[in-house]
Amino acid sequence: MNFGIFGSGSWGTALTKILTDNGHNVCWCIRSEKMAEHIRTRHHNPKYLSSVYFNLDKLFLTTSAQEAYNQSDIILFATPSAYTMEYIQPFKDYLQHKKIISAVKGILPDNNGLMNVYLKSIAGFDENNYVTIMGPCHAEEVAAEKLSYLTFSSSNKLLAVEIANCFKTDYINTVISTDIIGVQYASVLKNIYALGSGILHGLGYGDNFQSVFVSNAAAEMQHFLSSVSSNIGGGDAINYNSSVYLGDLLVTCYSLFSRNRSFGNMIGKGYSVEATKISMQMVAEGIPSSIAIHELAKEFKISMPIAESIYRILWEGKDPQAEFKQIEKNLF
Repeated sequence: MNFGIFGSGSWGTALTKILTDNGHNVCWCIRSEKMAEHIRTRHHNPKYLSSVYFNLDKLFLTTSAQEAYNQSDIILFATPSAYTMEYIQPFKDYLQHKKIISAVKGILPDNNGLMNVYLKSIAGFDENNYVTIMGPCHAEEVAAEKLSYLTFSSSNKLLAVEIANCFKTDYINTVISTDIIGVQYASVLKNIYALGSGILHGLGYGDNFQSVFVSNAAAEMQHFLSSVSSNIGGGDAINYNSSVYLGDLLVTCYSLFSRNRSFGNMIGKGYSVEATKISMQMVAEGIPSSIAIHELAKEFKISMPIAESIYRILWEGKDPQAEFKQIEKNLF
């Protein structure tokens, strides 16, 4: 199979490594010709996961999105949600002829939409050709070939199995799901709660409180996912304690690799959102996602006290200490 990959950050780099190591042809669309040339000559990404070296016999590098579409049967998006649409909207006439894999861990800014909903709305895309890749899986550990699990979700279970087989390695185990709505929203929510986990650490709370916070966040996530499922549909027999839901939440809230946790830690220490963005020079998906979840919770009338407090800290300038004092009162 010929894959086209959009996204040259850590996650895109890790997924490109897996596919090329497994002998698949990849056309990797890189934003910068300078970065592309570095990978061609030095065989590694100079900015992200620089310890990963690529088999260039299986890797074609381009800065042209058009070329990536032309060379590929399967398109994989591993871009930040804010930048994903620029690789879709101009090429919507190509979508019906491709299988689409989404590794995007945020809500698209167009009407707070999930990727599959957006594709269907702009091009009548057939959902049976859509697969998501979700965690729990840090790109850094994939680069180090540490045992990780990836969940592949699709309404077309045969396609999910086919795509999952392309990613199986000695260090990657694969799980199949049919809950494409739930796993995508779970990947959005865990980033918001990871911001909260970082904030409380920055405020000086300890491990005991963090464990209570995360367990309550898990309950709030399940409440949201089950409510959304009853409103717009989801997979059958969902186990919210499985790795793609609870596992991904835990690793994102606790790991030092988590950029959302790191971002929140600086907010808890007193930095502003804008100052933290400048300092970290990376995208924390939980920031824009908190707006989307705030609006969706209002639309579906879902009580989300933890997510709402994090939203108020990030977007209404509320004092983190005061908000967490309020959170304390509602935890169990």
